[in-house]
Amino acid sequence: MTGSVVDDPRPWWRDAVVYQIYPRSFAEAPGPDGALRGVGNLRGITARLDHLRWLGVDALWLSPIFQSPMADFGYDISDYCAVDPTFGTLADLDELIAQAHARDMRIMLDWVPNHTSDQHPWFVESRRDRTNPKADWYVWRDGPANNWLAALPRGEPAWTFDELRQQHYLRCFLRGQPDLNWDVAEVEEAMLATLRFWLDRGVDGFRMDVVHLIAKEIDRDDPAEAVARGRDHVTYNDVPAVHPRLRRIRSVLDGYPDDRVCVGEVYLMDEARMAEYYGHDDELHLSFNFRFLWSPFDARELRSRITATLATLAPRDAWPTWVLSNHDAPRHRQRYGGDEHIARMAAVLLLTLPGTPFLYQGEELGLLDAVVPPELAVDPGGRDGSRAPIPWTDEPDRGWGPHPWLPLPPEADTRNVAAQLADPAGMLRFYQRLLTLRRETPALHRGSFQMLGDDAADGDLLAFVRADERVAGERWLISINPTTEPRHASGIANGAVVVLSSDRALEGSTLGDLLPPAAAVVARLA
Repeated sequence: MTGSVVDDPRPWWRDAVVYQIYPRSFAEAPGPDGALRGVGNLRGITARLDHLRWLGVDALWLSPIFQSPMADFGYDISDYCAVDPTFGTLADLDELIAQAHARDMRIMLDWVPNHTSDQHPWFVESRRDRTNPKADWYVWRDGPANNWLAALPRGEPAWTFDELRQQHYLRCFLRGQPDLNWDVAEVEEAMLATLRFWLDRGVDGFRMDVVHLIAKEIDRDDPAEAVARGRDHVTYNDVPAVHPRLRRIRSVLDGYPDDRVCVGEVYLMDEARMAEYYGHDDELHLSFNFRFLWSPFDARELRSRITATLATLAPRDAWPTWVLSNHDAPRHRQRYGGDEHIARMAAVLLLTLPGTPFLYQGEELGLLDAVVPPELAVDPGGRDGSRAPIPWTDEPDRGWGPHPWLPLPPEADTRNVAAQLADPAGMLRFYQRLLTLRRETPALHRGSFQMLGDDAADGDLLAFVRADERVAGERWLISINPTTEPRHASGIANGAVVVLSSDRALEGSTLGDLLPPAAAVVARLA
C-alpha cells in the first residue's frame, strides 16, 4: 500500500468508517402506546442518527432486518423483500434511509445469499416433491453426499433428512436454514432481483453473508482429521465457480450510481485466498479480514498480519478492511483480557491503518460481553454475550424498559451513552476525538503507508507513517506499543508532537527517539 495518494474521485467507501448495528440490541423507539418491549427497532435507529453523526461514522451496516422466523435471529430469511415486524415496516426503513442520507450517511443491508429459512416459500415448494418447478432450487440428495459438518449446532452433519420429500438437503448452518442451489440459473436471477429491489429503494450497499458458499463442490469431502475435530465446512469452501457469480453480482451494483458497495464475509483464514474474492476490481469491493480480527493483541502478530494483508492486496489495487469485533465474536476488549487501555490502543490501530475500518456497536463505550445465564440464552451459536443491548441512559432500564431481550452488559451504570457523554476522559469521547482526527486528516484515511523497521529485526515494533503527498510536510507517526518497554524508532520520532494518545497524559508532548511503552500515539512529525 506504500505509494502515492490515490487521485480523486474516490468511491465513498474508501474513506468511510462503517458502523455495524445489530438492530435487536441497538436502540428502541416506543410503540404507539408509549411502551418499550425491550427489542430494538428501525425507528430507534433513526432516532439515534444525530448521535452517530456526532460520533463520526459515515455508514451504517444493519444486520438482517428481513422477514424471518428468527431461528438464527434474521439470518434465516423467509422474505428477502419484506421487513420483519419485529423491526417495523418497509416505510420505517425508507424513512431511515432518507434520514441517514440527509445527514450524509450511508445505509448497508445484510444480504444472506447462501441459505434461506425453511419457511421461505421457495423451500416450501421445493420440498413438496421432486418434480415441482423449484424442486432443484435447494441442494437435495438421496443420502449425505459428503462428510461435511454444519456450523450450527457445532458437530452436526450438514445434511438433514426431510420426511416429506424423502431426501436429504444440505444446510451448512441450522436445520432450518437450507442451502440454495446457485447452480440453477433461476436461483441466481431470483437472488439478484432481491438486490435490485433494495438498490432501487436507495440502499447504498450490502454486507454479503458467507458469500464464498454460493458455489460448492458437493462430491468433495473435507479433511478427515478436521471433521474428527468437529470443524465445520465453512472455512474449507473455496471453489473457482464462485468467481463468475461474484462478477455477476458486482455487475448489478455497478449498474447503479453513487458507488454502491458489496462487502463479503469470506470466512477463509488465509489472506491470499481471501484476496482472490476481490477479482481484478470486478468481484467484491471489500472483503473482511478474519485473520486480523482473531489475532491476539501482540505487536509482532499484528505487524505480521498487517504486512501480509497489504502485500497481498497491493498487486490488485484492492482495498483492505479492518475489524476487531462483530456480532459473531466476543468483543475485542473481552478477548484482550478486559483492559480498557488495551482497547484504546486497539482503537488507534484500527482507525489509522490504510483501508476501511468497521466498528461494532458498543466498541465506542468499551463494552464487555454480557454474562448470559443458561436459562436466558437464546442464540444457537452461543453468541449472546456480544449481542447484548446498548446502554443509553442513566435510568435503571438504560433505555430498554423493564424487560430487555437479553441481559445488559457489565458496567452499564458507567458505560452508558449518557454517562460517557458527560465524561471528557471517557471511552466515548476518546472515540469521537479519534474519529474526528481521522476525518479531518487526509493522511490518516487516504495517505500513503510505511511500516517502520524490518520484519525480521523489528518484529515487535508496531509503528508506521501515514503521509499526504499533496501537502508538504503532512506526515504522521502512529505507534502502538502494548509492551512495557520503550521502542527505538531510528530517529524518525524526534520532535514529533503527540496529538492523540491512549494515554491522555502524553497528548501535547514531544517525542524523542523512544516510542512510549504501554501506549498508542498519533503524532505529527516535525
